[in-house]
Amino acid sequence: MKSIFKKGIVVLIFLVVVGAITGIFYLSLGEEEVIEEGVARITLQGPIQEGIAGFGAAMISPRDVENKLERASENPGIKALVIRLDTPGGAIAASQEIYEMFVDFDKPLIISMGDMAASGGYYIAAAADAIVAQPGTMTGSIGVISTFIDPEGLFEKLGLEREVITSGEHKDMFSRTFTEEEREKMQTFSDQAYDQFIDHIIAGRDMEEDEIRELATGEIFLGSQAYELGLIDELGGRLKALEVAGEMADIEDPEYFDLPEPSPWQRFMGTAVTLPETISRSLADPELVILEDIQEGLSPVVEYRVPGY
Repeated sequence: MKSIFKKGIVVLIFLVVVGAITGIFYLSLGEEEVIEEGVARITLQGPIQEGIAGFGAAMISPRDVENKLERASENPGIKALVIRLDTPGGAIAASQEIYEMFVDFDKPLIISMGDMAASGGYYIAAAADAIVAQPGTMTGSIGVISTFIDPEGLFEKLGLEREVITSGEHKDMFSRTFTEEEREKMQTFSDQAYDQFIDHIIAGRDMEEDEIRELATGEIFLGSQAYELGLIDELGGRLKALEVAGEMADIEDPEYFDLPEPSPWQRFMGTAVTLPETISRSLADPELVILEDIQEGLSPVVEYRVPGY
């Protein structure tokens, strides 16, 4: 009898927990506010890269951008979208994917630059229908940065010996000193990514190639300079961006409506998967973690990003 009673209690607790989790999940979805003739605004902040941000981390991923754009596109009351953008840039392919999403968005899309929207940040902004920035915003930095670390001296100091077997002449080029031929190959690689950057700015901003190449030195411009150079359209902040959005969408008195951000529950579901792995690596073998981190630091990096960010 006691055994049956205990089992009943366990089942009851289980049902209560499952019910609570289910309730939290559905409450977290919520109902979006009914919008009539409004301008939606969203914030994109952090480096541009693939993946899922961990707790407290900010990043801009194609998947996150796609989800937000879909919600804005599917709401008939939203007539325009303002994106508050604050980023030093990041991965090339992720930047290109977001650029194409902006181009394909079916409503007026206005970028409102924050403290910084440079390199890959300017790359994706160039796809918008209009760009607004403060006079003190840091933007531009049109160029490509490639970072490679020669590990040979490091491994010698650590007393590590490596034996590498490859099939393919250049398969191990990122784990040793470049040959002159390989250095030339990487310069060609960087130059081609640079040309892609310029081509997309020409298409997005409707500027001449000579104009863009003269500015594409990797230099950072203040918003006031970028305005004079034709890299942005208006000086101002969120209110100026709202004004521009209203004009483009033909709304007489535009108002902002915020698309709901993911709830804490949704954020937890999106990040919890990566947390146990991080903890287990740290506890399992600290020396292994150090070696893995060294190896990760030696990985080649080619990005549309402001150096140091």
